[in-house]
Parts: sequence; structure tokens; C-alpha cells
Amino acid sequence: MDVRFFAAAAAATGVEGQVVELASVAGSAPFTLGDLSKLLVESFPVSASSSTPPLPELLARCSFLVNEVSQRNLAAVLAPDDVIDVLPPFAGG
Repeated sequence: MDVRFFAAAAAATGVEGQVVELASVAGSAPFTLGDLSKLLVESFPVSASSSTPPLPELLARCSFLVNEVSQRNLAAVLAPDDVIDVLPPFAGG
């Protein structure tokens, strides 16, 4: 599964994306968007940028796209070929 970070989420992680191998993190159990959030918090506990809050703080305000479709249900089950976008709130007009 590909996880892509945008804006402040990319600044907080220091990367624009990460590949998550579901077989290695979930085995045969279902892996949900909530599980992914927990994995990201564990993977990026501190911010890579001194001017950006850490990812664990940002995730509470982030939106998620699963295969380009907004997903708010943290119980949604993810598949190995999914693309997950992590979108922090954007300001401006």
C-alpha cells in the first residue's frame, strides 16, 4: 500500500510517501485506516521540521483519501494495492 503525505504532513514526516507492506504489519488480519493511523504515529513520533507539529498531533486534524475517495471511517479495511493520501487542513482561498 502506498501512503502519500501532503503539505504539513510531508513536512512533519520528512518524506512525501511510504510503502506499507500489509502482510508484514497485519498478517492475515484485516488492516484498517485506524490501524494505519496508529502505525504512522509509531513510525513518525517527532516532527522532521522544527516549524511543523509532529505527525501524531496533525493526524487528529487530517483528512484521508483512499484511492482518491474521501474516507472518514477509521474502521474501513484497507487492501495491499490501496493508495492512501494524508491531507492536513489547508488554509487560504
